[in-house]
Amino acid sequence: MKQRKPYHHGNLREALLKASLKLIAENGPAGFTLREVARRADVSHNAPYRHFQDKDDLLAAVAAEGYRELTEAMTKASGEHANARERLKHAGLAYIAFALRRPEHFAVMFDAPLPKHTYPKAAEASENAFAVLVGLVRECGMGESPSDDPLRPALLAWSMVHGIAKLAITGRLPYRSNAKILEFAAFVIDESLPD
Repeated sequence: MKQRKPYHHGNLREALLKASLKLIAENGPAGFTLREVARRADVSHNAPYRHFQDKDDLLAAVAAEGYRELTEAMTKASGEHANARERLKHAGLAYIAFALRRPEHFAVMFDAPLPKHTYPKAAEASENAFAVLVGLVRECGMGESPSDDPLRPALLAWSMVHGIAKLAITGRLPYRSNAKILEFAAFVIDESLPD
């Protein structure tokens, strides 16, 4: 007789998030189903609905978790430096290091089609991460004058580190170690930031 899987779990939400990350690591966000997440978490296929409305809701939770961790990493890295330029540089390096350390989160955060208006927690976490970058750009006085809107320079900085991160996690850079990737990223940031 087949043993029934439990409906509830000691920490079901956490187990589902962990199972989601493992599934995303293997199949990417496109190969993601709630049924497979439940199977991997060793719970019934209805158990995920105790915490998540649907597959997109679970993916949004994974994205929000990633954005919070990214924000924390950038804030911590930038806080270790007094110079505004170094603060911005090290936040950028933390962004790339996060992508290297958490490629599954990174894929969901930037590759999964999550409607922003439908998932306010993921959107709020994303906006908080971007606000850290805008604040650091403002501190550096990037732009024509200090009174300029920092949005364009922030988008420029984000595009640069995001491009390096994406190239790195997809294996398109000629460097295989994280240390070499971060060394290259530091070079790019140093060459790009104003003195």
